[in-house]
Amino acid sequence: MAEDGFQSAIAAITRGELDLAELIAAAGDFASNGRPDLGGQLYKVWIAFNPEHPQRYAAHFNCSALLTDDLAGARAELEAAIALKPDFAPALVNLGGVLEKQGDLEGALERWRSVATHPTVISHTAIGYQQAALRQLGRVLSEKGLFANAEAALRQSIDLEPHQRDVIEQFIAFRLSQCKWPAIEPWEAVDRQGLMANVHPLSMAALTDDPVMQLASAAAYVDDATRERPLDPESDRRDAPIDLSGRRLRVGYVSSDLREHAVGYLMAELFEVHRRDDVEVFAYYTGAIGGEALNLRIQGAVEHWVDIRNLSDEDAARRIAADGIDILVDVNGHTRDARLGVFARRPAPIQVNWLGFPGTMGSPFHHYIIGDPEVIPPGYERYYSEKVVRLACYQPNDRKRAVADERPSRADAGLPDDAVVFCCFNGPQKITRFAFARWMEILQRTDASVLWLLESTADTQDNLRAHAHAAGVDPERLIFARKQPNARHLARYALADLFLDTAPYGAHTTASDALYMGVPVLTFRGRSFAARVCGSLVSAAGLPDLVCDNARDYVDRAVALARDPAQLTALRARLEAGRDACTLFDLDRLTTDLEGLYRTMVEDYQAGRLPQPDLTNLGAYLEVGAMIDPETREMGCAEDYLDIWKAALGRRHRARPMPADHRLWSAADIAALEPATPLADAPPAPHRARAARAAGARR
Repeated sequence: MAEDGFQSAIAAITRGELDLAELIAAAGDFASNGRPDLGGQLYKVWIAFNPEHPQRYAAHFNCSALLTDDLAGARAELEAAIALKPDFAPALVNLGGVLEKQGDLEGALERWRSVATHPTVISHTAIGYQQAALRQLGRVLSEKGLFANAEAALRQSIDLEPHQRDVIEQFIAFRLSQCKWPAIEPWEAVDRQGLMANVHPLSMAALTDDPVMQLASAAAYVDDATRERPLDPESDRRDAPIDLSGRRLRVGYVSSDLREHAVGYLMAELFEVHRRDDVEVFAYYTGAIGGEALNLRIQGAVEHWVDIRNLSDEDAARRIAADGIDILVDVNGHTRDARLGVFARRPAPIQVNWLGFPGTMGSPFHHYIIGDPEVIPPGYERYYSEKVVRLACYQPNDRKRAVADERPSRADAGLPDDAVVFCCFNGPQKITRFAFARWMEILQRTDASVLWLLESTADTQDNLRAHAHAAGVDPERLIFARKQPNARHLARYALADLFLDTAPYGAHTTASDALYMGVPVLTFRGRSFAARVCGSLVSAAGLPDLVCDNARDYVDRAVALARDPAQLTALRARLEAGRDACTLFDLDRLTTDLEGLYRTMVEDYQAGRLPQPDLTNLGAYLEVGAMIDPETREMGCAEDYLDIWKAALGRRHRARPMPADHRLWSAADIAALEPATPLADAPPAPHRARAARAAGARR
């Protein structure tokens, strides 16, 4: 029994017969057998009997690691270790984590900074601890809104080791969030290709309207994140039969956002409208602790609410498999708190990408993507690894969304009464240098107009004001709206005259909110999913004439509308008159059509027609795409977009031949290329490091 072994070990300690190595082994055995408490007691007794041992600090440190449920005890042991060895980096890093959990963020930051800045002997282990401290600094500082400080910490980590995909992902995301242009700015530690090849898929959607690069980026991300997935026969149901005789279709939605979040606002009523006679709905929740009104509303609407936040990917997949889910819908995609590892284990025979991520997953285990004719028009299927299926409008909307009764005045919001108010409540990471330049031109051409943006960090707002000044626009014409509860935020929308979309990552929930509140939205069509969503929503709301064909038309149309108040009034009237009948807010139709898509997917599966994602040549596409600079030329406005890619791929093919790819190549394209000859100046493939995901912020 464990107690007998424990007493024997205690006796050996009191006799001085248990050295440190034997102590570590004995305590580890107790911990691995479910008794870390006994291992911790062993360390404490050993420490008491060895007051002069030169490595007593290591015993304190190991003891702390076993006190997972005792923060005060773990802190005391770590502080004891540091008192004996003040530069003991592992203890300082872990003490920072304990202090953070106890609410002492400043204390945590102080410990991590001490590791990050302390001179140390150059070794892989020492650098590893510095990197760990810098990653923690980046995470916590970003959560406090100190993105510039977080960016600096991550840049220092990249200086130590350039091949850290997870760190580069966050570093670029922080620059986008601060409207620092260019976002991709190489330095001596890392080149442009190394940065571009490691941009997170969500950031890539904001960085460039390049659906080929977005597909290649997503595939690389999935490959790095799931390459070492263990096989588990208990959760792998890829070949499970689907027999609906005598039972309903079982559909599971996996999401971290079924709460006060943009996705939660969109989906709440969908769960209430699903027809329980035909569909058995499961919600697998992976997000922050809920309990607010919207979260409780969704919990009450679904038939089965399963909290998998604290389950491993393996255990979560087993639970989903045990529930016998027929169709598993990924409502996160490549966004924060996603559970890619669950889908990689294939716990349902049919797996679908819908709503949460505006683009392709680039994975071998997502079979379908749900779009509509606007976000993925015919001919654009080449940009998606999944089979494209379509609704009339892909986005659901809650017709019961709460709007505050009290409507503020312009004065209440800090807006001038006599100005044309352009607004955009998209996140700052969506504001590119090209989008901002268009806005500045619109302001320059419209007298007495202002641009109403959503409040961000002080640094980001200062950056935007500086960009305005550089463009010759008075920074005071940028007005920042304080963040408010959603009901009050919706109520103030009516103060705006015209919503101006961003590109390439346009307005999604923010657009449908504006349209619901009667505010016209102006956008222009791009190529990628994220760049076409707003056009889909505006068209579905009954205003297809506000979807411009290109960026020049967008600017000219904004100016013309600002000079014609009567036309803006007429557009508002059209929105309000059509709200109850338009496609955008026809949730009953969307739900019926969605359930029809699910039935068709099952029929295809039963007939042996389950789509198989095509990931051919995407490594080569990533290599080529990483050499294209999207911040010197706006890819969404490039009329020769496919020619740019074909030329770049041709150069790569002549250096290192690759087989034909159905997306951009044809047999004739390949045959027309010169025979393969080595090119002396052919650039090397950018390195894609496989790195464990840090516990950092996801956008």
